[in-house]
Amino acid sequence: MKYTTLGDTDLKVSKICLGTMTWGEQNTEAEGHEQMDYALDQGVNFWDTAEMYSIPGRAETYGATEKIIGTWFKKTGKRDQVILATKIVGPSPGITWVRDGKIDFSKASIFAAVETSLQRLQTDYIDLYQLHWPERRTNYFGKKEFKYSASDPWQDNMQEVLETMQELVKQGKIRHFGISNETPWGFSRYLNLADKHNLPKVQTVQNPYSLLNRTYEIGMSEISIREKAGLIAYSPMGFGMLSGKFHKGTDKPTDRINKWKVYNRYSSELSKKATGKYLEIAEAHGMTLAEMSLAFVSTRPFVTANIIGATSMVQLKENIGSIKFDISKELMKEINAVHQEISNPAP
Repeated sequence: MKYTTLGDTDLKVSKICLGTMTWGEQNTEAEGHEQMDYALDQGVNFWDTAEMYSIPGRAETYGATEKIIGTWFKKTGKRDQVILATKIVGPSPGITWVRDGKIDFSKASIFAAVETSLQRLQTDYIDLYQLHWPERRTNYFGKKEFKYSASDPWQDNMQEVLETMQELVKQGKIRHFGISNETPWGFSRYLNLADKHNLPKVQTVQNPYSLLNRTYEIGMSEISIREKAGLIAYSPMGFGMLSGKFHKGTDKPTDRINKWKVYNRYSSELSKKATGKYLEIAEAHGMTLAEMSLAFVSTRPFVTANIIGATSMVQLKENIGSIKFDISKELMKEINAVHQEISNPAP
């Protein structure tokens, strides 16, 4: 395994981060435990979850993934070997079962979310606590353009959020702060407020990044490098599209894209076309498309960690094994040629 530093902290984390959002829906507790056993044995010490997991979010499975991680911690006693990240859910009109639908980033909500996550995870502290998506209305989850709305009820509370995080750090309940699904404006503002008021700094950004979505390179990557607040890339496999199985006809009805049609971010015709070209390049270089896709993400200079998620042990082993691959200059040239032809088909 390869390791890097989490932001400008003293925490050493694996470049491969274990994603967990299928546990409790597509995977059982026993399967989740098996994945954690194997990942840790392979040196994967960085794990990411969220209070709203498993996915798709439902009242019946709210917190299920954190509970599965918690039972593993209790069974193995290996909490101290894991750098654990989780998230507080952001506002959404469709999520009514979390805190009675009163979802915001007020001090009361954040404290309540942290306490319930700690209980489910059966731990006293969270290494990295993240905002799952912004409280304000902005462009994320596939929205290309920012459309200002005068009816947005959000009032700037970013400093208060950081002050709440500072209290949690002082209490020992969280160690560091991160953001997710953020924009350059939000990223920069949190950094500036932290610097100005001596508050917890953004150490990581968890945004989508893959061969099908390189938008992070446009406005965010420079900030990550200069401010030492790297990307924790999610969906590096484009919901399985970049495995190549949909092109080879080896996909199954239980695969996420097939089972839940609402998850169509990576299955447009342009995404399929680009994926077909990447598949040809990978095979010409003696790699599977999954290996090339994951190696591409892991080797970018602004990436702290690459979140892999698997529903089977076969997938998990291939995904973790991708860390041994590199991207040569020749291979990068071919990848960039496709990117220039079909840029960011799945933002």
